[in-house]
Amino acid sequence: QLQASGGGLAQAGDSLRLSCAVSGRRFRDYRMGWFRQAPGKERAFVATIRRDGSGTYYSDSVKGRFLISRDNAKSTVYLQMNSLKPEDTAVYYCAMTASVDGTQATQYTYWGQGTQVTVSS
Repeated sequence: QLQASGGGLAQAGDSLRLSCAVSGRRFRDYRMGWFRQAPGKERAFVATIRRDGSGTYYSDSVKGRFLISRDNAKSTVYLQMNSLKPEDTAVYYCAMTASVDGTQATQYTYWGQGTQVTVSS
């Protein structure tokens, strides 16, 4: 089970931190990712992190503003979102995959329920 939290309302330029707590799986065996889906749009890749946290990768739209991290002892992955923009408004999903790569939604097996992030200008 993946439980995402931390979403909410923000103004442009603000920061939010999303968390995703994982249970029922051995967390450290999985690459973790964050995706988002805006109204009327397809689910889009945001960021991913390797099993041991040694490598991260971001979409161009969030690079330099968002930071993905994980705490394997707490079975939790985080997404620190800084300098938020109205175009960041979306439902954010955490996901996990046993794949060595993870920029495509189809690579992920397990998904959280999503948390809404709304950024006003």
